Amino acid sequence: MPIGFATKIAAAFALAGAALPSCSIGQEDAMVLEAPAQVRVGAERTELYFPKLRGVRVGVITNRTGRIGEVSLVDSLIHAGIKVVRVFGPEHGFRGGYGDGETVSDGEDPVTGLPVVSLYGASKRMDPDDIRDLDVLVFDIQDVGVRFYTFISTLTYVMQAAAEVGDPLIVLDRPDPNGFYVDGPVLDPKYASFVGMHPVPLVHGMTIGEYARMVNGEGWLENGAHCDLTVVPCAGYDHSVSYTLPVRPSPNLPDMASIYLYPALGLFEGTIVSVGRGTDRPFQCIGYPDCPIGTYTFTPRSKPGAKDPPYKDLECRGLDLAEYGDFYSRLAPRLELFWLIGMYRNARDKDHFFNSYFDKLAGGPRLREQVQQGWDEDRIRASWEKDLEEFRPVRARYLLYPGP
Repeated sequence: MPIGFATKIAAAFALAGAALPSCSIGQEDAMVLEAPAQVRVGAERTELYFPKLRGVRVGVITNRTGRIGEVSLVDSLIHAGIKVVRVFGPEHGFRGGYGDGETVSDGEDPVTGLPVVSLYGASKRMDPDDIRDLDVLVFDIQDVGVRFYTFISTLTYVMQAAAEVGDPLIVLDRPDPNGFYVDGPVLDPKYASFVGMHPVPLVHGMTIGEYARMVNGEGWLENGAHCDLTVVPCAGYDHSVSYTLPVRPSPNLPDMASIYLYPALGLFEGTIVSVGRGTDRPFQCIGYPDCPIGTYTFTPRSKPGAKDPPYKDLECRGLDLAEYGDFYSRLAPRLELFWLIGMYRNARDKDHFFNSYFDKLAGGPRLREQVQQGWDEDRIRASWEKDLEEFRPVRARYLLYPGP
């Protein structure tokens, strides 16, 4: 890669050259590359938690990312003779099939016949009555290390219900693919929501097991509750590892480029800009009809995981960022803002560029106001550095792995 690659992007606000062609995905949930063999995720370390599950009634909170090797965690537990009584599915459902933000219904798993309780339906909270007949809960969901990714909010509600009932919770840890840096504005608690519940940076640099330890240790559960928590750690992982996920964590994060770009491009969900939902490059391109920036064109279509994407069937113009996500995002690990700033500055209708969702995603109004007031990226980044300095020692108390 040319040394001046990032400079060219920032200055010209476009990528130089064509993006690399993406590899085809064999199965709907498969990523392009396999995870490093030297890393063993918590679920694979069965010797550390199977003994705790034998002879008791088990509830499992998981989705298609919860696996032992190539086999679903639930199917693996049943095959091992463990009594799984109930499954709980987060956003996108237990075995997938639901799009981003789509309401997930309760039901019955067609593979095992087990009842599946939705944690992304009319209520996103786990009902304590749904676990009173259980002896232990097991949580295994792949996170991506971004505050507005909803699985850490689901985890918090699971911990709350477990604490109220007195059930122990076992979190099977998985690497954080964005765990090699910490950056972004820290959430203002007045703006807490399901897309940001706690005062952490937008990119918090923690695995989901480490995050669970922080929720417990910082007293973030309601009414002073404390969860009986066990984290089964990964083996062979540290925060400097560039970890490739073996399974896509959600329908619109199909590859590592989208995962690396997600912290920056996710903010566009609170603007007029499409992030490519309904295309073959979700979270790898940005644009909208009549966008004055860029020459890349895409047309969102209704498809699995994006049934009604923004600007459906309308041609959008903007930027293809797949090559940036594939390469440079790991060489310069930080929350990039120049796309957001540039899109706003060049928007013809600035009054309607942001919508009410943006402040929730950003963790408060400050970032939006700074962009509207014409702050440059360096000045914005300096404004959140004090909060990051205060967060880093708090984070350090709960880390299970070395690294940045």
